[in-house]
Amino acid sequence: MINRIFLDHPAKVDETFFEHMAFAGKFSGKLFLAGGAALVHAFVPCLFEKTASKIIAELYAKTHNRGA
Repeated sequence: MINRIFLDHPAKVDETFFEHMAFAGKFSGKLFLAGGAALVHAFVPCLFEKTASKIIAELYAKTHNRGA
């Protein structure tokens, strides 16, 4: 049960539990920044015109072909 919940998925992407936690934590922080930039852009369109899309493209490149 512990393996299934905490270890199976990180192993599928060739990471330990803590490596996966660090990766997912950084990923989450960048998504938060992208969301904030998009929200500001919604109200002031001249600000952060490409910030959110650049962050999303960067995250996609890092996760594409990582495994399951």
